[in-house]
Amino acid sequence: MNPFPDDIFTEPEDVDPDGLANLGPLRRLAGVWEGRKGVDVNPKADGPEQREYVERIVMRPIDPQANGPQLFYGLRYHVRVIAVGEETTFHDQVGYWLYEPATGLILQSLAIPRGQTALAGGAATDTGIVVKATRGDTQHGISSTAFLEHAFRTDSYQLEITFHDDDSWSYVSDTMLAVRGQEGLFQHRDRNTLTRVAEPMGNPLMRRESGLDL
Repeated sequence: MNPFPDDIFTEPEDVDPDGLANLGPLRRLAGVWEGRKGVDVNPKADGPEQREYVERIVMRPIDPQANGPQLFYGLRYHVRVIAVGEETTFHDQVGYWLYEPATGLILQSLAIPRGQTALAGGAATDTGIVVKATRGDTQHGISSTAFLEHAFRTDSYQLEITFHDDDSWSYVSDTMLAVRGQEGLFQHRDRNTLTRVAEPMGNPLMRRESGLDL
């Protein structure tokens, strides 16, 4: 059964412009976060390598977004990760977290500067959020360069976020890789706990209405 309306053009009326107030489960992610106990397990030619890392994540509310009758509230985010003892960024990621109040759908779009993008989908749980993407899925899928498809093919991605009572949150990210020359799939796992270091700003529309600079 088709869950979508026949009218695919008319946008909702009387949309609340306050993005921060309408984020639903994403509200607890809004702000600036840092974590200093990250652990990354990644594939190497002679076996898995484990690295510790520090991380900074900035999540800013955006104005409400509509696809005809479909309405999203969301966060624009930037992740920067540095391995302990190093100066250069070893993981840089940008994208959007989106929440659809009408259905409870949560989406995470992500892009990394190694030629890979993904759109993961899921929902809130009793304790956090879980989103997933699978290679070849046209709804919640993964797109990679020809080299990554050849050497480090990503078959699936899952991110599980757990909220804690002290206003922190943690995550476990599992990416299943088919590494050329190695048998089976490699479970590339990242995990960290994030602590808020700055409160969220309002979305651009609300800031403009309040007379603040964008």
